[in-house]
Order: sequence, then structure tokens, then C-alpha cells
Amino acid sequence: MAPVFQRLLEGKAGISSILGHEKCESYLLFGAERALGDAFRAFLYFVGLAYCFIGLSAITARFFRSMENVVKHTRKVVVRDPHTNLESVKYEKVWNYTIADITLLAFGTSFPQISLATIDALRNLGQIYAGGLGPGTLVGSAAFDLFPIHAVCVVVPKAGELKKISDIGVWLVELFWSFWAYIWLYIILEVWTPNIVTLWEALLTVLMFGLLLIHAYAQDKRWPYLSLPLARSERPEDWVPEETELYKEAGSAYDESHEINQVGQDGNPGNIVDIFSIHSTTETGPIYQNVPTSDVAESSNRPFHKEIKLEEFHVLSIWKQQFVDALMLESAESRKLHSACLRFARLSWQLLLAPWRFLFAFVPPYQIAHGWIAFICSLIFISGIAYVVTNFTDLISCTTGINAYVIAFTALAAGTSWPDLVASKIAAERQTTADSAIANITCSNSVNIYVGIGIPWLIDTAYNFIAYGEPLRIQNAAGLSFSLLVFFSTSVGCIGVLVLRRLTLGAELGGPRFWAWATSIYFMLLWLIFVVLSSLRVSGII
Repeated sequence: MAPVFQRLLEGKAGISSILGHEKCESYLLFGAERALGDAFRAFLYFVGLAYCFIGLSAITARFFRSMENVVKHTRKVVVRDPHTNLESVKYEKVWNYTIADITLLAFGTSFPQISLATIDALRNLGQIYAGGLGPGTLVGSAAFDLFPIHAVCVVVPKAGELKKISDIGVWLVELFWSFWAYIWLYIILEVWTPNIVTLWEALLTVLMFGLLLIHAYAQDKRWPYLSLPLARSERPEDWVPEETELYKEAGSAYDESHEINQVGQDGNPGNIVDIFSIHSTTETGPIYQNVPTSDVAESSNRPFHKEIKLEEFHVLSIWKQQFVDALMLESAESRKLHSACLRFARLSWQLLLAPWRFLFAFVPPYQIAHGWIAFICSLIFISGIAYVVTNFTDLISCTTGINAYVIAFTALAAGTSWPDLVASKIAAERQTTADSAIANITCSNSVNIYVGIGIPWLIDTAYNFIAYGEPLRIQNAAGLSFSLLVFFSTSVGCIGVLVLRRLTLGAELGGPRFWAWATSIYFMLLWLIFVVLSSLRVSGII
């Protein structure tokens, strides 16, 4: 078995660097593509990649809607008052606030990167070297999350409006595990087993995500010895204030239950705001009311009084309407536009989105099984798009000669992090605190390493251990380690400014427009430093 492993290793080592650009013989669908010329092909592949990112945003909107329904699920608890002996009904959410942020919200916004990394690992299964697209995209995505998304969130609140983190203890726990994720990755690549990842290192990486969940939950519940002795500020009654809700109560019951109306007929990724109503106590409880001795119709007591029960409106009718709306190019609002240019632009955008909307109409309505079926189907579609994205990236690297890591740090990281940007922006815009906006960024970075890199490496190392009895090798470990060092250094500067804003202005987000924009520009400069230095390093220039 060892000679086979050695031959594979030598063959891989003999492959010329991607910087030594030759005519690309690979193609996407047809061999005739090679006759078009590399420059024109690269342009077409870039257009295809951008179109995939549009589709990724569209399916992410539906994914968030289903995820919201999952998190809104409540259980009924009957409480007896010891003084009056009266019973009260309490509706409690099944999901803990902090765990929902770390798992469903952070995992959901990071799933495009996780899918891409996992697909890259499966494509390289049996190879001696790990794929570079996955780790490169995830590290680049972490930088995009931390710098550009913070840059956007800090200027989103209105002039003079301050939004701070209410539970600083939970944020510090999440921040610790986020920093430790990148320190741990550097230890694997440079300290313990340089340029090599063993099965146990990959397994420990995945298990650390479980430790993050336990530690964050312990901090949220203020468990002794496991939590920081920091008081939590009072959380507001409405995490999503009523006056800022995007979707008001419609005139008909059907409109209220209509997924396309709630997710957005425009396909606008900004319409994924509903995920943040999982923290609203007015919509989902706790709701109390006395229980009389006689039976009362339970439907009047349910917290989801605005949602249509499954039996009141047939699911197949909702599903059918999804296809009708997917093929509708003009809405009532667009017909009211007086400007011909605006109407034409909107119609063109709808036409561009129509194929994606029709494809995603096959996702079952979120009203089924508390949204779990739509949740799983959305993940399948996201994985499919991620597979196409990996092929486009390989072809772009092949036709242009650009190092695949550079593409991963920039185009792939920004494109797959778009859901993170939209989610955090809307949280900073609509919520009365900065918890979810910043927690989404911090937790996504942890998920990127512990799950996004840990699981692909676990798959490859397990296969290599069984098939060859050998570990997994990292082809450009030095470049990846250098990027980790740059990211760690710049992230200290980013978090330091957030702490400084907390001490001086009293909040992490918002404030006077001058200081908000100055902070935003500073964060963008940090991101440019990371991208430039990392790209130069992996390209062998520095």
C-alpha cells in the first residue's frame, strides 16, 4: 500500500504550479468550449459564477423562512398559581435563544461555504493533498464576515442611534471560541504536525463545535464555574419592533400564509428579515392566560394567531401558487411605477431571477412539519449550487492562471458570505440591540472552522487512514498559515475598535455619523490588508 501512496504523492508533487499558465483543456459542458479562447471563456465563467451567487441569495431567502418556522416552534406548559390555584398556559420556545443564534442562524448563513468545502473534500477523496478551495474560501469568508460586514453594520443605524450588545458575557464566550478556532488551525498546520492533518486533529476540530455550544449555553444560563460573572442587560420586549416590520398584516388570510409574499416576490435578498423575528416575544410567547374549568377552543390561545393552520388552507394550493408567482414577471407595485426606466429595470431583474424562482418553487411550503422539510430541501439546493460554483472556480483558475486560493479569498468568500451580510445588516437595522448582528458574524467564523473545515478534513483523513494508513497533506499550508496570522492580527485591531466604541460611545454600532463612517472605512482597510497580503503570499510573490 505504501508504494501506491508514494506514487500518488510524487504525481501530485510533479504537477506544475497554477501560476505557470498554459492553455486550459478543461471545460464545463462541451469540449467545443476550448475553441472560444481562454479570455472569453474566463469572462463567461465569471458571469456564470455571479449568476450562481444570485441564485444562492434567492434560495437563502427561502431557507431563512423555513428556518424561522423551525425556531418559532413552541411547547405548551400549564402553570398552576399556588396562591389562587388558577392554571395558566405558557407557550415556551423549544429553541434556546443563544443556541438558535449559534446553530440555525450562524450555520444557515455559513452553509454555502460549508457545502462548498465539503464538496471540494469529496472531489479530492483519495488524493494525498486536501483541496484548497474549501479552506481558502472559509478563511476568506471569515475575513469578509469580520471586516466588511462590521463595516456595513456600524453605519446602518440612524444618525445618532446607538445599539449595543445586551449580553456581553455570551458575546465574549463566542468571541473566545472564534479566536481559538484560528489559533487551533495554526497549531495543526505549523506546530503539531506541520503541513499534515491527522484523523485525530480533524476529529478534535469538529468536537470543539460541541464545546462552543455547551460553553455558550452555560453562559446564557449563568451556570456556576462555567460562566463569566457578567450581568445581562435587560432585553427589550420586542427584538423586532412592530413599527419597523416589513410585512404588515395583509387584507386577506391567504396573503398572510403566502410564502412568496413573505419571502419577497422580487427575489430580493433583503427580504430575509423574518429570521430575526425568532427573538420577538410578542409573536411567539411567552403568552399567559387563565384556563377556565370548561374547555375552550385551543385555536384562540395559540401564539401563532397570524398564521394559517395547515387544515384551513390546503398545502397543495400554496405550493401551486409558488409556481404561479415564480413565473409572474410584474407585480402590482411595479405596474404603478411611472418611470419607464425603473419599470424596465425591475422587469429585467425579474426576468433574470425567473429561472431560479421557478426552480426553487419545488421546495415544499414551510407550513409543513414546522418548516423542517423546506429547511432540508433548501439545504439540498444550496449544496447543488455550491457544486456548480466549485466547477466554475476551477475553470476560472484554469483559464486565467490565477491561483485558486486567491479566487477563494476574494470572489468565493464574498459571494458565499452574501447571506451573512444581508442577515447582519437587517439585524443591525431592525433590532433594538446589536446582539444578533454581531453574534451572527462571530458565530459564523467559529462554524466556518469547526464545521466548515473540520468535517471535510475528517472525511478525507478518515479515508486516507483506512485506505493508505497515512494522514492528509496540505499542499499550501505555509500560505494558509500566513493568512491565519494576518487575519488574527487584523481581527485584534477590529475587536479593539469595537471595545473602544463601547467604552467611549457606549455602543458597538451606530453613533455620530462621522465616527460611524470612520469606523466603517477602518474596517474596510483591514479587509484590504488581509486580501492583498494573503493573495501575494499564496501566489509566491512575498
